[in-house]
Amino acid sequence: MLITYYIISALVISASILPFITHQHWMFRVWEFGRIQVTIIQLVTLIIGILLIENKSVLFWSTMLLHAGLLINHLTILIPYSNLYSTKKLDHIPKHTQLISIVSVNVYQFNERYEELIKLVLDVKPDILLTMESNQAWEDAMSVIENEYTNFKKVALENTYGIHFYTTLTALSMKVNYFIADDLPSIEASLQTDEGIQFTFFGVHPPPPSPTEEDNSRERDGELLSLARRVKETVGPVIVVGDFNNVAWAKSSILFRKTSELIDPRIGRGFVSTFHAKYRFLRFPIDLFFHSSEIFVEDFKTLRKIGSDHLPLFCEFFINKKDDVQEEDVETLEEGEMKEVEEMIEDGIKEESDRPEVAKE
Repeated sequence: MLITYYIISALVISASILPFITHQHWMFRVWEFGRIQVTIIQLVTLIIGILLIENKSVLFWSTMLLHAGLLINHLTILIPYSNLYSTKKLDHIPKHTQLISIVSVNVYQFNERYEELIKLVLDVKPDILLTMESNQAWEDAMSVIENEYTNFKKVALENTYGIHFYTTLTALSMKVNYFIADDLPSIEASLQTDEGIQFTFFGVHPPPPSPTEEDNSRERDGELLSLARRVKETVGPVIVVGDFNNVAWAKSSILFRKTSELIDPRIGRGFVSTFHAKYRFLRFPIDLFFHSSEIFVEDFKTLRKIGSDHLPLFCEFFINKKDDVQEEDVETLEEGEMKEVEEMIEDGIKEESDRPEVAKE
């Protein structure tokens, strides 16, 4: 039992230490995704060691010390993304304020349960719908909602990076951006509420670092930080949503937040984990949402399954330019971080994709 315990401890400690290494290979970055699960396993391993291991040698106490230190590090990172963390929110919605709702979902290109998403959209009736991994078959299936969602931008691709945007709001402009690669589209739309308030919507879906896709995070990080730089240049309220293939507490997500000077609504609200839809214990938040300080989130949650490996993400918010009380939640880049951001963008542009070539829109 003692040998088995030390083997398990070594694996858990390794999973906790690898994210400290700044290398962008998936072997180091993938452990950021499972930080919630690793924290739970580390706590259980620590408790089992104290209660059941009788031979409390120098090696044992050294192992316990490592577990305890790494557990404290995990909790320091994760607690802000829980209900235990206090953030300032408006205690009421101003009168005559329009609530705007968004559904963002990675539909999983090979999922053929099209009717599940369509029924969800008809039930929830979001003002904005963003789908990712939507190819031509998904585009054809979703055509039934175009009577209601008369403003749309569609990029059907067969490389799992198709993206579709639909809205019932007034669209002043809609365009497709390719920040890093010709086969990685993102959406940019200038929208107007019924109250006449303009805001900019960005929808994004960069590739993940994994043994089956990109072997490193360079394209993902470059895409996200290029978008962050674009957001920083945008005037007025801003929303960014999509499958980031990144967790909110990862370094590149934090750099995104600081560069764009947007707010993460998960802070003080909960993890709102979206992937994997089928396995609750292995679920973590990679479908992210960020907003500028004029925007106040009223509801933020996942919706029911649609046959995809992702749960749909739902957000309801309002824009309150008269009473901006969230400036204190905006973080900015620290000394030296801008250089790091620029280097990561350049690395992303230089990175050669592992995806098959597709025609640019």
